[in-house]
Amino acid sequence: MLELINLHKTFAPGTVNAHVALDGVSLHLAPGEFATVIGSNGAGKSTLFNAICGSFLCDRGRIRLGGQDITFLPEHKRALQIGRVFQDPMKGTAPGMTIEENMALAYTRSHSGPFSMALSRKKYNLFRDALARYDMGLEDRMKTRVGLLSGGQRQVVTLLMCTLVTPKLLLLDEHTAALDPATAERVMALTNQIVSENAITTLMITHNIRSALTTGTRTIMMDMGKIILDVSGEERARMSLDSLMKLYSEKKREELDNDRMLFG
Repeated sequence: MLELINLHKTFAPGTVNAHVALDGVSLHLAPGEFATVIGSNGAGKSTLFNAICGSFLCDRGRIRLGGQDITFLPEHKRALQIGRVFQDPMKGTAPGMTIEENMALAYTRSHSGPFSMALSRKKYNLFRDALARYDMGLEDRMKTRVGLLSGGQRQVVTLLMCTLVTPKLLLLDEHTAALDPATAERVMALTNQIVSENAITTLMITHNIRSALTTGTRTIMMDMGKIILDVSGEERARMSLDSLMKLYSEKKREELDNDRMLFG
């Protein structure tokens, strides 16, 4: 489904501020696979997501999605196939628009083009039913401006906007990190439900190693723009937090001392 082939990206090349952000990243995700991505700050996780979304073009390498080469496809065209939920609940929605307007915008972008914002009864019922499934009362607040919602409510709306029309790929960029623990747990449960029911190919960035070992089916660790660990199957199922830390230390040759990555 997703294939990354030898991706390289250096920012400000040839200057004293040159920074190698991606250093030969290769990755293959099968259809419906759910992989978590961990690594310390600056490891290249969000840069990898930006490369996949087309926020910039890589210096070298290829990106294929669903059999299509999207290496040079513009960002707005990739957005028709890729859903992304950011860490900041303020991103991904139009705060001045209502819930139903935001959902209509996301839906019609994939179905009818940008000039079909009229909300038919059929669409209204579709959106209302989708919201009602997650038992947060949002189906009764469809006329509410998204900017008035709590962070958790907004993340749920964003998640539904990204998956109402099933994307080829879903990118979750620490989408629960800014929420309180109880809300984060609820949003994560909803995420797992949506991904499982729709068999969505998913990559999720997290700083929490415990979450990375219990969410999805595969754990990928990045460091200095490279993938240094990739575990799945029985190896992952048997892996404890301590054994993952040890394996990381062996690959990195230094102790893992980033508290946020351990307990965030």
